[in-house]
Amino acid sequence: MSDTDIPEAAGRAPSIRDVARLAGVSYQTVSRVINNSPALRPETAAKVRSAIAELKFVPNQAARALATSRSKLIGVLGPRTPTHGVASMVQAIESAARAAGYRLTVTNLATSAADDVRSSIDHLMQQSIEGLIAVAPQTRVVPILDELKLPVPVQIIASSGTSSSYNDQTAGARAAVRHLIELGHTRILHIAGPRDWVEADHRMRGYLAEMDANDLSPRPPVLGDWSAQFGFEAGLELLRTEDATAVFAGNDHMALGFMHAVRAIGRSVPEDISVVGFDDVPESAHLWPPLTTVRQDFSGIGTRAVTDLLAALGESPGEGAPSEPDHLRLIVRSSTAPPSR
Repeated sequence: MSDTDIPEAAGRAPSIRDVARLAGVSYQTVSRVINNSPALRPETAAKVRSAIAELKFVPNQAARALATSRSKLIGVLGPRTPTHGVASMVQAIESAARAAGYRLTVTNLATSAADDVRSSIDHLMQQSIEGLIAVAPQTRVVPILDELKLPVPVQIIASSGTSSSYNDQTAGARAAVRHLIELGHTRILHIAGPRDWVEADHRMRGYLAEMDANDLSPRPPVLGDWSAQFGFEAGLELLRTEDATAVFAGNDHMALGFMHAVRAIGRSVPEDISVVGFDDVPESAHLWPPLTTVRQDFSGIGTRAVTDLLAALGESPGEGAPSEPDHLRLIVRSSTAPPSR
């Protein structure tokens, strides 16, 4: 067999999944062979051992634990982008997991490329995780998780997905845009998040849906990267070319950068243009003016993900665990006002 038959193994040690692919069996079957399970047909076990020998696969201690013991380990798959929301959810996941007697192993995706997603999941599975939580994934992650059919419970923290849904990002975005419309704004821009993020897509859909519901013409959304720097640079360009009276930014950091751009050209918020963000990061209440935004219960979302995962594992989260995170709420502050023109 040539090296090109298993391209995923190039440049790294072969994984259990590589063995399963070569042998034409499931991940669980390879695990049973590694742990000398008697509940296998001899020809199947022989095929797996042949694949192990061909790939020069060396089972690690975590792999041996798959069939013989409990690792009490939860895998977390997250994006590399260090947003406030992701960091807050992971912190809450760690606290809830520890309280239930579990530990975390966290892997951040370098990119959203399919090979990187599969490699990251392989890395987590080789550590004998008992469950997986995917935090705020890019759009490619969800179908890959579906395709892999992992032998452990999976919870997906996103506004849509095959496992769990926690907050309706579209509804939150619609509330933000509705607030601006109720103030009298009709020319409203949207600075969106990255193209491949589930949350960014749903917030953009909310903007478009609310504008359409009020018979208003939306401007083409500008796709950003969640950063204040992008909000600043986009703001300078938009303020030069657009005559909008309000902006709905896909998160608070881009809203902050946009507000900086407004001040940089000698205009003011909200007198010349109103600004709404999303997430309600701790700094939002201390900006000048304080930022109107959509609040998410990141801690509650992370804790609920662990609660749901434990339920899938047949365990109780213990006393005091919240059944639902708080709903998204519009927090109105001083960055929005009726249009002055």
